[in-house]
Amino acid sequence: MNTLFQQISLTNISITSLRFISSLAIIENPLTFRSRDENNHTSFNLFELFNTQTKTRKPSIKEIQTIHAHTIKTSLLQFDLFVANSVVGYYSKSGKIYDAFRLFEEISEPNLISWNLIITGYDQSSKYDECWRTFCKMWSFGFDPDQFTYGSVLSACAASQASWSGTQVYSLVLKNGFFSNGYVRTRMIDFFAKISSFEESLRVFEDVSCENVVCWNAIITAAIRNRENWVALDIFNQMLCKYLTPNSFTYPSVLSACTAFGEIKMGRGVHGRVIKCGFEEDVFVGTAIVDLYAKCGDINDAVEGFLGIRESNVVSWTAIISAFVQREDSGSALKFFKEMREEGVEINNYTLTSVLTACAKPQMMNEAIQIHSYIVKCGFDSNSTVVESLINVYSKTGQIGFSELVFKESRSAKNVETWAVMISGFAQNQSLGSAFELIEMMIKEGLRPNSSCWSSVLSIIDCIYVGRQTHCYILKNGMVSDICVGSALFTMYSKCGSLEEAYVIFEQIHDKDRVSWTSMLAGFAEHGFIDRAFDIFRNMVLEDIKPDAMTLSAILTACSVLPSLRKGKEAHAYSLHAGLSGDTLVSNGLVTMYSKCGVLVSARRVFELMPQKDKISWSSLVSGYAQNGYVEESLLQYHEMLVAGLNINSFTITSLLGMAATLTIPDLGKQLHVPIVKIGIGSDPPVGNSLITMYSKCGSIEDSNKVFDQIENPDLFAWTSMIMGYAQHGKGVDALLLYDLMRSKGVEPDPLTFVGVLSACSHCGLVEEGYNYFNSMTKDYGIKPGSHHYACMVDILGRSGRLEEAERFIANMSIKPDALVWGTLLAACKVHGNVELGRLVAKHILELQPTKVGAYVSLSNILADMGQWDEVINMRNLMNGVGVKKEPGWSSLYLN
Repeated sequence: MNTLFQQISLTNISITSLRFISSLAIIENPLTFRSRDENNHTSFNLFELFNTQTKTRKPSIKEIQTIHAHTIKTSLLQFDLFVANSVVGYYSKSGKIYDAFRLFEEISEPNLISWNLIITGYDQSSKYDECWRTFCKMWSFGFDPDQFTYGSVLSACAASQASWSGTQVYSLVLKNGFFSNGYVRTRMIDFFAKISSFEESLRVFEDVSCENVVCWNAIITAAIRNRENWVALDIFNQMLCKYLTPNSFTYPSVLSACTAFGEIKMGRGVHGRVIKCGFEEDVFVGTAIVDLYAKCGDINDAVEGFLGIRESNVVSWTAIISAFVQREDSGSALKFFKEMREEGVEINNYTLTSVLTACAKPQMMNEAIQIHSYIVKCGFDSNSTVVESLINVYSKTGQIGFSELVFKESRSAKNVETWAVMISGFAQNQSLGSAFELIEMMIKEGLRPNSSCWSSVLSIIDCIYVGRQTHCYILKNGMVSDICVGSALFTMYSKCGSLEEAYVIFEQIHDKDRVSWTSMLAGFAEHGFIDRAFDIFRNMVLEDIKPDAMTLSAILTACSVLPSLRKGKEAHAYSLHAGLSGDTLVSNGLVTMYSKCGVLVSARRVFELMPQKDKISWSSLVSGYAQNGYVEESLLQYHEMLVAGLNINSFTITSLLGMAATLTIPDLGKQLHVPIVKIGIGSDPPVGNSLITMYSKCGSIEDSNKVFDQIENPDLFAWTSMIMGYAQHGKGVDALLLYDLMRSKGVEPDPLTFVGVLSACSHCGLVEEGYNYFNSMTKDYGIKPGSHHYACMVDILGRSGRLEEAERFIANMSIKPDALVWGTLLAACKVHGNVELGRLVAKHILELQPTKVGAYVSLSNILADMGQWDEVINMRNLMNGVGVKKEPGWSSLYLN
């Protein structure tokens, strides 16, 4: 726009124009003009108005309107094109594009500058259709566009992604010889980039040698926009090889490319150039540096980069706050937010959404309420983005009532996305009924639920019948063809165990993208159908849909769950071939897969080769060593993780606590408890549950009880862990009392809970109570007894000496008794010296597991106790005949 005004100023000003300026001068004084608006007494120099090369400020709308009125009054507007163009330009530049157009229409003979002013005005006012129509009208009137015309029209076509119109302009540019113009080429590069045709952008850039830094900046930005980050970095290197000097617009783009790949080493190199060129204080460059280090996990350098910015603005402050939010360091995020307010920096909705995300934890409820009060005070409670963040925060803290209150009070800011967030909140809190009610209310208000609404509802459906009804409703509303809804339907059917229906949904999705293939693959993988998952993976490649990091992560997760080392190696080979082995997500999956398969050497090798290690990377390796019993190695990696400045998370700490529990190392468990208390993650359900289990297995049921009492709202797993702990320590009465308390709190038991309850009955000799609890499983909770439940009942009867009743109980089982059930009865036979029944039971076990040494040994011991040594010798000979050998016993002693 400034260039156009320079065109005006360089045009010969007519005598009439000079008379116009003189006529304005006599309104107040020779050089100063004042608006007739009594509330606005701001003066400005007339020569600054018409000579934009020396202009220091833009006149207000009132001033322009007053000048416009004066030109009409003096009849100068219709006689002097310079005056008309000047007023059109200022209306346009001030955002009054329709006033500019009305004045433009009054010009009897507009010139090229007139047309350029109105076309550029439409572009800058985001009136892209009007911009195109005006350009076509100009062309029809016989005016030849210049570089400013082409630049503005290409900009409008790029912003509106009008590929056909832009291509027509591109043809005219080639035909009329403007291709080599740097300004036009920059606009062409930007146009092709925004319509996702980066190859064409690159061709435009490479066709003519360009020494213009702006043009190089445009192609780097175009590459990043199309996720061609390596190309962007390569172009930057070419730029340096040509001895071109990057400017403050180049470095933010290059740094963002480094950030996208997690290339912190390359990013540091670019940072070094920034310092050398003296751009580190530039707010945009500094913000890009903060973002680089934050997303690559180096928060210290991110803070240092932020402090180096000369005049931080809202963007840079928001970037550093978001950096701490990404690290789940809510305290530091809130600290910087407080400093930002004290500095008087204007806060926007993006800042508030970042701060609210930091408060999306149950323990941060008070802080969330304080931020909410600040939002209301500042008037941001009518901003839809902020309202959605508030609803989301309260939903994640478990305060769904507050979410509803915010939603109901946000009528002015409510749109489809806001409804979707509220529905998602209900989904997060497992309130399926409320979610459905909200969808019905939404439809009554004339709003159509979007894919996010249906995806949220489908995410919490775990009943196949409800899922099918919802599917019919979605079909009725014509949303089934949506790829997000289709993926959610597939996931729902997968979760409900109906993989064939899921596959039918998958086949019905039109234009399946990478996300759909990955979801289908993950569904089969999660249910243990790894061969089907790999078939989908191979078909995906055949369909020319390149698997990405998410796809490989899903496959590797499946290989970890089984575990399957062979399939895992196949996925590893593909990642190497596709150049994805360096991706953090893929590398983390490889570390986990090799750890689960017990190949710690390979897990460590992958970890060492990772270009950028994050918290998950370290946690995966620490957990791998811990789960495989490598105490020293896991603790060493844990220490190195802390030295690297990474906070421990619940996944890491639960793995270490699990190791302490399995190996019965109480001191290690107590040492791990200290940082848990220090960083405040003891209230996290997985951590609290692991502490309960660890103390219980290490023999300190009292400490388990203390941890349990400190959990504000224990979940089912916490209740079950404590019940199991009491049962294992022979405190059956306490276990049953806790079970009754759990039910009074409205928590429903699961199959594992009943294992603990039945074990408690066994330790207390409560036969009738055991029967009652066993029958209650099916009658009251619809839980089908499994092998462990039957084994517990056999143990209850066996401990009470009711062996024949136990035998009849086994005979009436609804499932085929396995070795666990028969083994429990065999142990009871040994205790009570029942040789005949012991022989019969041992026979059943050996039919199921001919090489199971335990059955032979138990029966031998029963015979030995009865003094039947000939039978013992025969049993030992039988063991030798089938190749069964008793492993020598061993024990370990923990030295404090």
